[in-house]
Amino acid sequence: MGAVTQPAPQPAPASTTDRRRIGAEIWIVLGLSLGASAVYAVVSLIAKLTAGPLREQTATLNASRSPREYLDLSYQLLGIGFGVVPVMLALYLLWTPARTARARIGLDLRLPGGDLAYGVVLAAVIGVPGIALYLIGRWLGVTATVVPSGLDAYWWTVPVLILSAVQNSLLEEVVVVGYLMTRLRELGWTVGATILTSSLVRGSYHLYQGLGPGLANAVMGVIFGYWYHRTGRVMPLVVAHTILDIVAFVGYAYVKDLGVLQ
Repeated sequence: MGAVTQPAPQPAPASTTDRRRIGAEIWIVLGLSLGASAVYAVVSLIAKLTAGPLREQTATLNASRSPREYLDLSYQLLGIGFGVVPVMLALYLLWTPARTARARIGLDLRLPGGDLAYGVVLAAVIGVPGIALYLIGRWLGVTATVVPSGLDAYWWTVPVLILSAVQNSLLEEVVVVGYLMTRLRELGWTVGATILTSSLVRGSYHLYQGLGPGLANAVMGVIFGYWYHRTGRVMPLVVAHTILDIVAFVGYAYVKDLGVLQ
């Protein structure tokens, strides 16, 4: 698989002025991206809980936005494109004259073989227990029925679902792991507090699917956060997340008729 790289370097402690700036910057970046998603997810969970049992609710990912084929395609592509903007913002803010942001968080192609191999392993480690936790959550009634794709069957459906998987992966792993953990360490947070915060943010914006997926994604966040701390590389996490989402989004069309996910 190739050697695992060194742990993410410890950033130099920030001055009082820089701490205020970094704190404000974190709130702005999260407010423009996954922090906002977390707030909406909490409201969505409350709405589901007050509407009836969670087991009778549905959470649809990649929902259709228009009954008109090419208008729907336009909306989907626009959503994917604008969804990458917070990633670009986070990378821009992490850039320094001495080192590019992609090199700083390990979002580069320096170790393609190792990143791919470790990404596949991480996907397996997360994916199998994730399915089990989803089914347990459904049985306990704390998880809504998750529909990974609500798109109609068009010629562009699979490519759009793959692009959506890549966009989700970049957004979550760059912002919640690479960017957030780097900035929190600059603020002097401990490794444990940094990983815990990153994992809780990840879990929070999945709460619209129910309590089970929120907890499962928080656990995923602990594993991914620890990996990043130990290796300093986000790329294997992007690979793993992309694999998980492609399997869920594209594979759903082939298993939905079996009733396994109900």
